[in-house]
Amino acid sequence: MQPLLKRLKQLRASIEAAVERLHLESKQTQIADLESQLATSEIWNNPHHAQDLSKQLAALKKMVDPWVTLEAQVSDLAELMDLDDDSLLGEFEGQIIAFEHEYETMRKDLLFDGEFDDHNAILRLSAGVGGTDAQDWTEMLERMYIRWAEKNDMSTSNLERSQGEEAGLKSVVIEVTGPFAYGKLKSEHGVHRLVRLSPFNSDNLRQTSFALVEVLPQIDAPSEVQIEDKDIKIDVYRAGGHGGQSVNTTDSAVRITHISTGIVVAIQNERSQLQNKETAMKLLRSKLAQLQLEQHVSSITELQAGESANWGSQIRNYVLHPYTLVKDTRTKHETNNAQGVLDGDLTPFMEAYLEAPTIE
Repeated sequence: MQPLLKRLKQLRASIEAAVERLHLESKQTQIADLESQLATSEIWNNPHHAQDLSKQLAALKKMVDPWVTLEAQVSDLAELMDLDDDSLLGEFEGQIIAFEHEYETMRKDLLFDGEFDDHNAILRLSAGVGGTDAQDWTEMLERMYIRWAEKNDMSTSNLERSQGEEAGLKSVVIEVTGPFAYGKLKSEHGVHRLVRLSPFNSDNLRQTSFALVEVLPQIDAPSEVQIEDKDIKIDVYRAGGHGGQSVNTTDSAVRITHISTGIVVAIQNERSQLQNKETAMKLLRSKLAQLQLEQHVSSITELQAGESANWGSQIRNYVLHPYTLVKDTRTKHETNNAQGVLDGDLTPFMEAYLEAPTIE
């Protein structure tokens, strides 16, 4: 019994240390606060805001509940083993092995120790050099990240989507909601290069295409990134493109410019100007937070002009011809299963990034 008790005590200590390091107590306070807000009838006067709070609550619970449950189960088992009933020895050992295995799986959460790693994420994909092929590549990346989210029990929603003239996408903005979404996806920030036989020219020649992936921490609380009214310029204009008659005939589109950095965010997906403004402000706060991380400054007032992620930071190559290979230029992690990666099998690349020495 004593060796088992020692193992259980070590496991219990490890779990308690993880709970403290992940700041789960403060997250439980956030959960209680969100539940209190959502319990009031007034909050639903603004359904868009209420839905945002519901998403935050669901993501926090997915992050916190497994640790709270494991901590409670291990504590209960420790009390039961104190009864010192040797007849239950086999059962105790089986349960401890199961808990140890569960802890080893969950301890990967400890890799997410960045300031915004526990936040949801916003992905912005933009077609680069390569014409129609680049736009098609951007749509392939959109599918890849949506598949990855599905496989990892995360939800996605489009905030903005601009179709290409012939095929693919010029750009798309995706909200990804789930435990440590930003911490997992931050490895994708940069330029992604595709080499393949082009389906868009009659000679079926080899084509190289580029797409820019920006990964931003979703900043829901304005207090996390405070933006003064004097620091921004807001323009409203008539939405264009697809979206229905109401979108095209009202001044519902919103463009916000952050004056000191020159960052511009434009949103026209919703029919409501208010909803577009809320989404644009969320995206602007997220862009400023990412820029703050990149420039290593403590306040957005110290930020220098510049966009988050630039075209010089190529991070991954996807080769589909004359051979198949996906290789990360930073970690050197690679696989020949290019189709698997394009179907969302990105976790090995993300883990290699997290476990690698500091990558700037």
